[in-house]
Amino acid sequence: MGIGNIGLRYQRNRHNAGFLILDYFAQNRSIKFRAAEGDYYFSEGDLNQVHYFLIKPSNYVNNSGVVALQFLKINKIDLSDLLVVCDDVNMNMGKLRVRRSGGDGGHNGLASLIYHLNSNQFPRLRVGIGSDYKEGELSSYVLDDFSEDDDKIFETVLKNSSFLVEEFISGGIEAMLNANSKLYNNDSSAEFN
Repeated sequence: MGIGNIGLRYQRNRHNAGFLILDYFAQNRSIKFRAAEGDYYFSEGDLNQVHYFLIKPSNYVNNSGVVALQFLKINKIDLSDLLVVCDDVNMNMGKLRVRRSGGDGGHNGLASLIYHLNSNQFPRLRVGIGSDYKEGELSSYVLDDFSEDDDKIFETVLKNSSFLVEEFISGGIEAMLNANSKLYNNDSSAEFN
């Protein structure tokens, strides 16, 4: 599940890093997103004999948990099989961090997920978007588009994140953590825990 805001206005925003990664993943596998009966768009496919879904909420970031709860209940999916991909202003632009679980780190989308799922025990892939903003300007910063310099860095982020998502689908959080440690050994932008 990617976290972001639906609509052309938000498409290239920093806050939409989760959506951008899922879009990249879907595009490379020639699968399309379509509207669901719930408050989300989804795509699905098979990878190494594992069926997977990609989910993008059609409400706003702050209500991401409502969609996750809908989707998990309807599809009878275990919480440990939900990978959340989101931006993180607490990390430098382009850094990746894989976590088994954890707090919201000040991210309203993660806070919504934790609240509605009544748990913080779900894997996540956090994508650093930097913190080059002045006090009181966080909201406008995350809702601004990536800069040209950021876009260059983000190309690598898309490739590495797509690789990590693929590893999660194929082998779960352990496979993703192992893959991330390989990235971490070869690329100073990745972190794992």
